[in-house]
Amino acid sequence: MITKRIIPCLDVKNGRVVKGVQFEGLSDVASPVELAKYYSDHGADELVFYDITASAEGRKLFTDILTEVASQIFIPLTVGGGINTIDDFARVLGCGADKVSVNSGAIANPSLITEAAEKYGSQCVVLSADVKRVGGEFRVFAKGGRVDTGIEAIEWIRQGVQRGAGEIVLNSIDTDGVKGGFDTEMLAAVCEVVNVPVIASGGAGKTEDFITLFDRVPTVDAALAASVFHFGEIRIEELKETMSQAGISVRRGGV
Repeated sequence: MITKRIIPCLDVKNGRVVKGVQFEGLSDVASPVELAKYYSDHGADELVFYDITASAEGRKLFTDILTEVASQIFIPLTVGGGINTIDDFARVLGCGADKVSVNSGAIANPSLITEAAEKYGSQCVVLSADVKRVGGEFRVFAKGGRVDTGIEAIEWIRQGVQRGAGEIVLNSIDTDGVKGGFDTEMLAAVCEVVNVPVIASGGAGKTEDFITLFDRVPTVDAALAASVFHFGEIRIEELKETMSQAGISVRRGGV
């Protein structure tokens, strides 16, 4: 049985981890370096680091903080934010990232996915999609969830995998930060059209939400969350124990 991964997400702004609701009302949480080390030591399978305002502000990602984070952890690290060129991939990987997440940069230049996959391998390229329901369809948003691209999300993600993306992070803006459970309808629609790992993001509020996710959409490979982990509402080691008791295969010790 394939083990399900639990992945904390560090949304970083001005060098600090922040968290909001539906991408708004951001509040300061902690130091990304301290938080990353804590998760690495306490059962996380991987870690995602997003410089959440890099694209909207048109600047490059914080490489100094990223380098320090990478030096403190012993689990795979995915990094995104302001990834617009193949040089950005090289810079982030050079700081210690294992995988690079691209979102707005791929929307502006879809060939970036193929170029990066050919140079670094598909396993290194993560297509992140911020998706919201608009007029009865799933719509892709850019610039940290600020801009409606008009692109239909399911087809966009399918094409992204065809271009070379080796993993998908699907973040439902509708459920982000609301803590009402993962968007299983949206996740099921994506899992039907791709054959690469899909990571669920947006909506975790309690331990049962993770159980429900993997029960309803067993083809989802991992669950990503932020505030419930950051504020100690759910402890990863305890979450994994509960998942295991529910018959869901998990990795022990975060490795």
